Amino acid sequence: MAIGKRKKESLPAETVAVPQTGINSHPFASLTSYMPQRDCDYALYKTLREAVPIIDAAIMKTVRLLGAFRVVCEEQAAQRELDAFLKNVNVGGTRQGIDAFISTFFEQLITYGTAVGEMVVSDGVLTHLYNSDLKGVSLSHGASPLEVVVASENGDGTVTPVPYPSLILLANHNPEPGRLYGTSVLKGLPFISDILLKIYNTIGINWERLGNVRFAVTYKPQNDVLDKAYAQERAQQVAKEWSRTMQGGSTVRDFVAVGDVSIKAIGADNQILDSEVPVRQLLEQIVAKLGIPPFLLGLSWSSTERMSYQQADILTSEIDFYRRELTPVIRKICDMFLRLGGYSCDFAVEWENITLQDISEIAKSSYYDAQTQQILSQLGGTVSE
Repeated sequence: MAIGKRKKESLPAETVAVPQTGINSHPFASLTSYMPQRDCDYALYKTLREAVPIIDAAIMKTVRLLGAFRVVCEEQAAQRELDAFLKNVNVGGTRQGIDAFISTFFEQLITYGTAVGEMVVSDGVLTHLYNSDLKGVSLSHGASPLEVVVASENGDGTVTPVPYPSLILLANHNPEPGRLYGTSVLKGLPFISDILLKIYNTIGINWERLGNVRFAVTYKPQNDVLDKAYAQERAQQVAKEWSRTMQGGSTVRDFVAVGDVSIKAIGADNQILDSEVPVRQLLEQIVAKLGIPPFLLGLSWSSTERMSYQQADILTSEIDFYRRELTPVIRKICDMFLRLGGYSCDFAVEWENITLQDISEIAKSSYYDAQTQQILSQLGGTVSE
């Protein structure tokens, strides 16, 4: 491929710096017309992250562990312009840099299974990147099952295909065969989370009942006729004095009663159920689904250092898988910028090492190999490739 500038490619003249996938908000659009059903319950997964903090923490840690990347071009001039674009591109009107776009795009991808973004072009120049709200976007098959039509919601509740689908950035996580929408990493967790929340809610209710001590004050009249005749008045007097005693605040007051009066704390004989085992069982299911090692979430379940290393290796493979899903999106953005700028040079997306621990392990391996080479060279041996 020839290296150098060529004639700029441009979009039609009517292109303006306005996202195609934004919602033209109508306050009651859902009531004005029927909206097509989608394959993902966005409200459910959003509520799930808010209700179970460990799920939200796992997703945010996965986003941070994704790491940074750089794009390497064959031509120096294109490299300078592309670096400036990736660093300073406006994202959603409030943030800058492709890292901000990719982090939101990736969070949306693993939470809902589908992520939609857009490249916004003004006067033939790629100026903005926009993270679309999935509630305002609809996916459908085109003339063939291999064609995907992206449509945007109108103000009256209907949907219209976007006029420039080449500007849309679409990614799906583990889509089922024949489906356009991806699969959320939270799929299968609503049932487990519902049980977990019931346990937490019950713990709160029990502590409210047993922690805030309530008392049962019982007055038993004597067998004589006079005591029985004034039982109601004496019971009211005991209740009044007990109420004054309990409302004393920081002032200590004594309660003095005449007759057979017994005082007992309500619920003192009851025992709160031990929730440690069932809660851990449920959290193990959640952590296993999210693919994050427990020690990264503050859960001390790994009993050996070797187990932690194995979990870190598994996490590394998970992050590599996510990177492979995002690389085509990054390439599409860079390719559009270079083509609109008149460049035809090739480029490559290079991800940084996931963690410093991986770098240290590689360094140790290289060091041991060098030691082996030195020992064998001294002994006159050779090392086979």
